[in-house]
Amino acid sequence: MKSQDIRATFLNFFKEKSHLIVPSAPMVTKDDPTLMFVNSGMAPFKEYFLGNGVPKKNRISDSQKCLRVSGKHNDLEEVGYDTYHHTLFEMLGNWSFGDYFKKEAIAWAWELLTEVYKIDKDILYVTVFEGSDDADNLKMDTEAFDIWKQFIAEDRILKGNKKDNFWEMGEQGPCGPCSEIHVDIRSAEEKAKVDGRTLINEDHPQVVEIWNLVFMQYNRKANGTLEDLPNKHIDTGMGFERLCMVMQGVKSNYDTDVFTPIIREIETITNVKYGEDLKQDIAIRVISDHVRAVAFSIADGQLPSNTGAGYVIRRILRRAVRYGFTFLNKKEPFIYRLVDVLSKKMGVAFPELKAQKQLIENVIKEEETSFLRTLDQGLLLLDRIIENSSSKEISGDKAFELYDTYGFPIDLTSLILSEKGLKLDEKGFEAELQKQKSRSRAASEMSTDDWTVLVDDSVEEFIGYDALEANVKITRYRKVTSKKDGEMYQLVFNLTPFYPEGGGQVGDKGYLEDIHGDVIYILDTKKENSVIIHFTKNLPKNINETFKAVVDKKQRYRTECNHTATHLLHQALREVLGTHVEQKGSAVHSKSLRFDFSHFSKLTVEELHEVENFVNRRIAGKLPLEESRNITMEQAIEDGAMALFGEKYGDTVRAIKFGKSIELCGGTHVKNTSDIWHFKIKSEGAVASGIRRIEAITNEAVKDFYFESNKALLEIKELLNNTKEPVKAVQKIQDENASLQRQIEQLLKDKAKNLSGELKNQIQEINGVQFLATKVDLDQNGIKNLAFSLGKEHQNAFLFFASSAAKDKAMLTCYISKELANERGYDAGKVVRELGKLIHGGGGGQNFFATAGGKNPGGIPKALDKAKDYLI
Repeated sequence: MKSQDIRATFLNFFKEKSHLIVPSAPMVTKDDPTLMFVNSGMAPFKEYFLGNGVPKKNRISDSQKCLRVSGKHNDLEEVGYDTYHHTLFEMLGNWSFGDYFKKEAIAWAWELLTEVYKIDKDILYVTVFEGSDDADNLKMDTEAFDIWKQFIAEDRILKGNKKDNFWEMGEQGPCGPCSEIHVDIRSAEEKAKVDGRTLINEDHPQVVEIWNLVFMQYNRKANGTLEDLPNKHIDTGMGFERLCMVMQGVKSNYDTDVFTPIIREIETITNVKYGEDLKQDIAIRVISDHVRAVAFSIADGQLPSNTGAGYVIRRILRRAVRYGFTFLNKKEPFIYRLVDVLSKKMGVAFPELKAQKQLIENVIKEEETSFLRTLDQGLLLLDRIIENSSSKEISGDKAFELYDTYGFPIDLTSLILSEKGLKLDEKGFEAELQKQKSRSRAASEMSTDDWTVLVDDSVEEFIGYDALEANVKITRYRKVTSKKDGEMYQLVFNLTPFYPEGGGQVGDKGYLEDIHGDVIYILDTKKENSVIIHFTKNLPKNINETFKAVVDKKQRYRTECNHTATHLLHQALREVLGTHVEQKGSAVHSKSLRFDFSHFSKLTVEELHEVENFVNRRIAGKLPLEESRNITMEQAIEDGAMALFGEKYGDTVRAIKFGKSIELCGGTHVKNTSDIWHFKIKSEGAVASGIRRIEAITNEAVKDFYFESNKALLEIKELLNNTKEPVKAVQKIQDENASLQRQIEQLLKDKAKNLSGELKNQIQEINGVQFLATKVDLDQNGIKNLAFSLGKEHQNAFLFFASSAAKDKAMLTCYISKELANERGYDAGKVVRELGKLIHGGGGGQNFFATAGGKNPGGIPKALDKAKDYLI
């Protein structure tokens, strides 16, 4: 029987038993703070069990998507290593809310399994609650035992303890004894050797629980005691994948047609045959399981992210990527390609997979691409740490450096170590993590020790234009201490492939490896007084030896893409805007670039588009790098190179040429413009008078940008009722908003005008001053209009207004006729500053008009009373 038929048979069976068949609830919970994901079939119905809601019908059945990867129920680490645990699984269930109870639940379960599915009765066992002698003092569930005796031999009914056979929702709430149905699918020979009764709940891969019938008859109170529920409920859950295993006569969930189409696709993509190598089999099982969890999560609206449920999904996907990378030799994204077969297989039962198929593929592909960049370097470094460790426990500080420098997930570090029989010093890692957090909060104070010289008169040579690895010797070092970074060391080599921060380009990162395989990480590279300095957290053990220095190749490559793009951008700006454009600064990182230039106005949309196209045409033109090193300045200028004002050049310079773009530059660049792939401007704006700034991205960052932009557009369209012309729709909203705003402004003016007429009669003369202090119901602009309107009609006006727009907001406004302010020395700014203290705020302004804001509207009456004091 195919899996689709198995699921349909279950639902039809209970439909005939007067159950309402409902679709699976979304797997990502929204209204349950105790759960991140639905982890059991009953979770969507918790409100009914708790009495917080009324179901549509007292009998319900469904197939619920569940995810068990966090909290109490966490099966993640077992997935792939055994044949019956999963992250995502379907739970077939039937529920009774105060309707039928044990008799019907047991009878129907037996009928479905043995008469409908025709499972051999001789391979089934059941368990019942044996009772407990603890504080609950619960008796054995003899009712369930007696019912089961009508269907199965008494020697196949096992008594289970409280851990296995008493189900509780949590520390409080509905609970009760449960009765599990187990299946023994071992061979006859195996059964002859070992009695199946002894393998129940012992994690045997072919003696597994298939269905759990929970009899909710108690309520756990806050003090821990139990009381009878007024209504008794049934909550059952049967593992769909395990049922398919039994029905299809196989020994593993992964051999059912739930998984075999995915596994066949993995075999095709990876050219690895399932069933021939244990480690590869585990990897294939992990991937086939995890792609389901990730795909369903995305379909339900939970995208991978850095926090909460999104982090869990990202972690699942990254675990799959890591197994493919390590055991199936897949160094490029491929898991997203499994979504198509998954959608075809399960899209009928779960149409959200088909509806969100493209989104799921895009998200997974981008996540794979991103994480593969991390894995490529991180796994190599972790392998070196493992190979050269003399202990079974890897230190927390080394794991943290891997995490901190390369972004390698600590949970994957722990998993890899576990596979190799090693442990992670988790406390040490946490300690390092806390130190980092403390450092980020600390002030950047620093003390620097003197240099310790190891080699006198050593000449340092930079070889990073031609090589990313080199055998080097440390010529000197010193310790640097700061509250932000703690102790750091600065190293100088006799030669180095590491490019130091300069010319706007970020410094290289990488590592040093000694002859014993020990590794320390280069966290940054800078230049100080022409000396290239490498920053590390630790000193090498054997500091006088020769080391292999290795640059982080991927970061260097991405940085080079951005640096070359700045040259092409400079050329484009001069071509499009004019030769008045000159570079005024730049910042080149691995993720993005920033380019400052001289120009007198904001670039139009058309100009930005033209600049982008100009750069991308040069990228598509596959222009090779032409480099001239150690040439004279005169020669470089004669060849057409641009020298930047403010830059210091030596006797000899280096010229970089891509087509007609020629600049003096000491940075690193791609060998061909095609390596950049694509160039995209993210923003353009002013940074100073006559200076504009463009921020842009290249290569992989552009792909990420287009994905996010497309996603945003889809979301905007959805907000606009999926209009085909979102620009026109937004323009219409803006026009309507502007019209409404004008109406509001006119109404406020009218209100202020009417109020002005009312307040004229409240003005009183004090010492020759026309004085008014009152509270008004206007916004700040309305009060200003009111004040100046009244001020025009009274030459010696002293007006003081108060307003409160909300419970925690208060505003004071003081208007004094200019003549009065000048003649008598009144100061509106002083008035609001002093009276503003009464509303727990402050403000200021000119001597004739000033305002103050505060958080204490309760102080307004006193402020109004005090205003008069300034006239006495």
